Amino acid sequence: MKLDIYPFAKLREVLSGINPNSEYDEIDLTIGEPKFGAPKFIQDILKNNTDSLGKYPKIAGNDILIKSILGFVKKRYDIDVKPEQLCTTLGTKEVCFNFPIYYLYDKQNPTLSFTNPFYPIYEGAGVVSKANIIYIDLNKENNFKPTLSTEDLEKTNLVILNFPNNPTSTILSMKELESWVNLALKYDFFLINDECYSEIYRDVPPPSLLQASLNIGNSKFKNIAVINSLSKRSSTPGIRSGYIIGDERVLVGYKKYRTFVGCAQPEPLQIASASAWSDEEHVREFRNFYNQNFKLAEEILNITVPKAGFFLWLYVGDDINFAKTLFQKESIKVLPGSFMGKNNAGKGFVRIALVYKSEIIKSALSRMSKYIP
Repeated sequence: MKLDIYPFAKLREVLSGINPNSEYDEIDLTIGEPKFGAPKFIQDILKNNTDSLGKYPKIAGNDILIKSILGFVKKRYDIDVKPEQLCTTLGTKEVCFNFPIYYLYDKQNPTLSFTNPFYPIYEGAGVVSKANIIYIDLNKENNFKPTLSTEDLEKTNLVILNFPNNPTSTILSMKELESWVNLALKYDFFLINDECYSEIYRDVPPPSLLQASLNIGNSKFKNIAVINSLSKRSSTPGIRSGYIIGDERVLVGYKKYRTFVGCAQPEPLQIASASAWSDEEHVREFRNFYNQNFKLAEEILNITVPKAGFFLWLYVGDDINFAKTLFQKESIKVLPGSFMGKNNAGKGFVRIALVYKSEIIKSALSRMSKYIP
C-alpha cells in the first residue's frame, strides 16, 4: 500500500532548515482550522454533560443529534430528510475515507473519480480500495469547474465533488449540480458532494446537491449523497460532528458497516453538537469575520473575492519558492498548490487560509503583498 505524503508533511520538509524572521511571530495560513475559538455555549454544554461518558455512545447518533441535523437541513435547504436517509459521522474525514472503501468493495476493477487539487483523504481512500483513480482537473482554463469525458463517465463507480471547493473556493450553480445528478443517474455511478464549506459564504448561500436532486425529480436521492460537518461552520473541528445524507438504499448498508469500524462520537460531544447544529447566530458571526478578511484581501492584494469558503487561491508563479521565501522573510506559512494536486493541478498557486481575526490577517497580507508577482 503506497499512500502519498500529506501536504503539510511535504511543507515541513521543504521549510526544514529555514530560519524564519525572528522579528515576527509565526502566522500559519496553511490549515483550514478556524482560529476564533469554539463558541462558549457549545463548550458549556459539553462541560455540563460529562456524566454521559459513563455509557457507550450510539454509533448511529442519539435522537437529539439526529433531530438537530434534520432541523438544520430543513431550515437551510427547505428539505424534509427522513432519518433513514441520514447517517451521522465522526466528522467528515471518516466518511471521506471509509465510505469509498465500503462502496467500492464489491465492484469489479473499481474506479474512483474526484476533483483535483483535492483533499488528500479522497486519494487515500482510492489507494486502500485498490481502485483506479481518475483526477478531475480543476484549472484556470476550465474556470476550476469539473468535467469528465464520456469514456470516464462510463467506467467510474464513485465520483467525489467538493463544492464550495477546497482549495479554489469555486462554487457550482444549481444548474451545474443538476447536470451532475443527471449524469449520475444516466451512467449509474454514485455521486457525493463534500459540502463542508457550504456555510462560509459572502452573500448568497451556495446550493446543495440535495436541492439539485429534488429539482430534477430525484426525490429519493438515488445515486447521490452529500457530506457536511461542524468543523468549518461552527469553528469546532475538535467536536468531530458530521453527516452523510442521501440514497437510503446505500446508507442502510453503510450504517451496518460503521458498526464494525468503531468510530462513534462520544455522548457529550453528540449533545454539544446538537446544540451547534440548532443555532445559526454563531455561524453568522463567523461569516462576518471571514467577510471582513476577504474585504482586506481585496483591498491589499487586489483579488476577486470568491463567493464562498475561507481560502484564497492565489497565483504566485513558483509556488514552492514563494512559500519558502515568505516563511524566511516574514515568518508566514502558506501551502503550495502543487502539494495538493496531481498532473500539475495547483502548480503555481498557493492556498491561504484566512482563519484568523482581521488584525492578524491584515498584517500577514500586507507583508505578503510585496512578494506577489
